[in-house]
Amino acid sequence: MTEFELSRMFLALFCLLGMAHGFGYACQWFKMPRVIGEIGGGLLLGPTVLGFFLPEVYTFIFAAFPTEGQVLSAFYWIGLTALMFVSGFRVQRKLDRHDTSLIAVIVVAATGLPFLAGWFAPQVFDFAPYAGPNGGMLALTLVIAIAFSVTSIPVISKIFLDLDIIQTRFARIVLGAATIQDLFLWIGLSLATSLAQGGEGDAGDLALTITKTLAFVGVALAFGPRLLNWVSRLRINLVWKASPIGYLFSICFLLVAVASLLSVNLVFGALVAGMVVGACSNGAFEPVKERIGDISAGLFVPIYFAIVGLKIDLPNDLDLGFTLGFIVLSSAIEIACVFVAAKLTGRDMLTSLNFGLAMNTRGGPGIVLASIALGAGIINETFYVTLVVAALVTSLVSGMWFRWLLARGKPLMRDLGET
Repeated sequence: MTEFELSRMFLALFCLLGMAHGFGYACQWFKMPRVIGEIGGGLLLGPTVLGFFLPEVYTFIFAAFPTEGQVLSAFYWIGLTALMFVSGFRVQRKLDRHDTSLIAVIVVAATGLPFLAGWFAPQVFDFAPYAGPNGGMLALTLVIAIAFSVTSIPVISKIFLDLDIIQTRFARIVLGAATIQDLFLWIGLSLATSLAQGGEGDAGDLALTITKTLAFVGVALAFGPRLLNWVSRLRINLVWKASPIGYLFSICFLLVAVASLLSVNLVFGALVAGMVVGACSNGAFEPVKERIGDISAGLFVPIYFAIVGLKIDLPNDLDLGFTLGFIVLSSAIEIACVFVAAKLTGRDMLTSLNFGLAMNTRGGPGIVLASIALGAGIINETFYVTLVVAALVTSLVSGMWFRWLLARGKPLMRDLGET
């Protein structure tokens, strides 16, 4: 890269990082999820605002040389990988045995039924205009089904943390259900991207893709933590001694590379890598994970979310009717399924509604779904905008609901027999 290209690249990164943190902090101050501000900062810098009103300034910063978009794309994928790696640290691994039956009911209601609704949606509505160049029917249908049922662990966790209810039984049940749900959905997304790379394939190809994905997850989680614990204690492990942060990042990159070689989605590989590290019993990993989380939250992840906003072109890509219809329909199905399932277990109406709204929070995973599906060519820019807007709206609604609920002294959850 020339000096000119380097100067514009760093100017673009300065603008993206500054706007992401500035607007993210403002949203946090107004008691809204930080991710909304981070994407909003990128939205202001992109074709929606800056590119629309001051196209020369937009070109000067973000399109100064032909390959600047590719350079920023590298930061985009690094940020997404870091986000999934850190998310893997926080996957809940132990469930309270007293809550397992309720968690199972919520998982089925929040995942299985909305997934089926999304699966059959293309038979009722023509999604073909929203497919990307690699959007074969099976891959596109998988993305739609996942979009109907995804839940954001990071955003709902942050909402619970901000409201000081993260230690409640209600929060534990929601996070336990969301953990199991998202693992199934990420496997489905990995399958969708594999189909997009190699066409629709026959039944044998589909079975092979599913087998490779499940084998990758199973082997990594069964043997990865013990192997990592053993290797970390070896005296000849110079990488761990030289830089614990570098060592754990190298583990992430290794599993991402292995996932890619197996035609498993590389971002899913980063999530599995985080789960492997999170499951390790080595106490020395704990402060390192915290530092990796701080680095990611301070640098890589805000740039990723800002570029998500930068890629949105609302004047040209927003289909308002389709977006509103998708948000209303998918949210109504998700909330109603969880509400009815919770009612059938004997919970009162308010508790059932709380579970429904919590499981409809799409946040980061909804945005990651949009990013991966667009990058794989499964969806086009219009559907990408719809999925991002849906993730932001559902996260905002959930945050406002629980804040309103607690401000009025309403309970999150009543146990059976309480009035």
